Amino acid sequence: MTQAELVVVANRLPVDRVVDGSGEHTWRRSPGGLVTALEPVMRRADGAWVGWPGQADIEVEPFEFEGTHLVPVALSAEEIELYYEGMSNDTFWPLYHDVIAAPRYRRVWWEAYVRVNRRFAEAAAAAAAPGATVWVQDYQLQLVPRMLREARPDLTIGYFHHIPFPAYGLYSQLPWRRQVLEGLLGADVIGFQRAADAGNFARAVRRQLRYTTKASGIAVPNPDGTTRNALAKAFPISIDTASYVELARRPEIRARAAEIREELGNPRKILLGVDRLDYTKGIRHRLKAFGELLSDGRLSVEDVTLVQVASPSRERVEAYVQLRDEIELMVGRVNGDFDTTGHTAIRYLHQAYPREEMVALFLAADVMLVTALRDGMNLVAKEYVAARGDNRGVLLLSEFAGASDELSSAVRINPHDIDGLKDAIVRAVTMPAAEQGRRMRAMRRKVIENDVAQWSKSFLAALAAAGTANRAIRIDA
Repeated sequence: MTQAELVVVANRLPVDRVVDGSGEHTWRRSPGGLVTALEPVMRRADGAWVGWPGQADIEVEPFEFEGTHLVPVALSAEEIELYYEGMSNDTFWPLYHDVIAAPRYRRVWWEAYVRVNRRFAEAAAAAAAPGATVWVQDYQLQLVPRMLREARPDLTIGYFHHIPFPAYGLYSQLPWRRQVLEGLLGADVIGFQRAADAGNFARAVRRQLRYTTKASGIAVPNPDGTTRNALAKAFPISIDTASYVELARRPEIRARAAEIREELGNPRKILLGVDRLDYTKGIRHRLKAFGELLSDGRLSVEDVTLVQVASPSRERVEAYVQLRDEIELMVGRVNGDFDTTGHTAIRYLHQAYPREEMVALFLAADVMLVTALRDGMNLVAKEYVAARGDNRGVLLLSEFAGASDELSSAVRINPHDIDGLKDAIVRAVTMPAAEQGRRMRAMRRKVIENDVAQWSKSFLAALAAAGTANRAIRIDA
């Protein structure tokens, strides 16, 4: 097998397996910020990417794709059900999102999670050159750093946690809390979206493992009696800003934005929500607030339309099936009460759209509603800001989304406070152009300066420094 100086380990490969026009299976690059961020780095380093190819029970040999060596990890249908749908998305996801939905703890899920994490770790160890850097991505693979450390102590290992890390009072529910902390501490750098997440992690380590923590460093004992330093720190992720800026300038996309307004009956203001259909996103709170504003007479269906894009998500998980039913019932009730023959209160779109259509929607929308109850970052907020080169539009942003730490000029809201959310929506709808411009310019500066390339660069620089320091400890020992 080709051995690489930089290995990325993620639940999914950066490609999708598709059937071409001749009926043959081929590979297409996946959309997504992580792929965009790491592509140039991987090419420079002749990197390898370890991940599941996206379909159950298929065995695929390692292959090259656009300058990156891809190492598929096969998963059975049962493993997808237990490790991914079960442990990852019915245990860790709700627990780490403040128990908005009740997490379920099942030993058979945990056992599958350990098995699959070990398979990913073994694939990464085989793909990594001597002294290489391995960067593990996200909550599906929290045990991989320690497994790699034990198999390949020569490696520099990083881990990035894309979702929130909960306060200790919640985290302590997890029956396997020590194993997960020990798994993550196999890394030289553990990155989080927010400083609060890094702090929650450090407190959990102190409470459970009794390790010494100072600033963002954690003293982790080595088997030989020495101690290495694991850096736990915030590295807020961002987007490929330049691609959104470029798309928003295209005449055909600007024309599509005007067409969208026309299709909606040319309302005075368009409100927009763009989310995966997930209980963490606060979609119900947003619909409730909008429905009450119509009922109160503070907004009228002739003047204001809400467009809600809710892309399908985890449709085999019961909590998501129930959520879809609730949201569609709410949409039906509001539209039944307030629609006219010429105007629709809520245009609900349960489907995914290509990036070009999303940018057209961003340009058409006067107000972007990000009402997450808990979100690691929420990149949609940054995408909306990047697209608004006209410095118009208003971003309503939940204080419980990581993006609120950076986009301080947004109108911040607490989605649990329905009256406060209603007032914020009215304020956004009536905001003068000068104030819109002032706020949007400040947010655009942040998003342009701190794009996804800067994120990967800063993480890998910290990882290189930490790896060098910890190697020196091993040499001295």
